[in-house]
This record gives sequence, C-alpha cells and structure tokens, in this order.
Amino acid sequence: MKVVSSIGALKFRHPDCQVVRRRGRIYVICKSNPRFKVRQGGAKVRKKKR
Repeated sequence: MKVVSSIGALKFRHPDCQVVRRRGRIYVICKSNPRFKVRQGGAKVRKKKR
C-alpha cells in the first residue's frame, strides 16, 4: 500500500474522484472505484463546556 503525505496529490488519480471538504476534513470520494476513498485531517476537537 502506498502512503501519500497529502491527498491533494490524489486529485489526479482517477477521473471520477471528487475532493470534498466537510466539517474541517478533506475527503476523496470515488463512486466508480471505492478503494480510492481517503480522509485527511480532523484531529480531536473538544467541545467547550458552558
């Protein structure tokens, strides 16, 4: 398995892949080949107590 330091490089992997940003994380979604699914970011964020 190849490790990629930044999934920005995965933008060019497959024509059907989409790079999406949701809730502070970056996802690569590929409906035609689901093995390209990737998530980056999203360290634990603690909610503030009131």
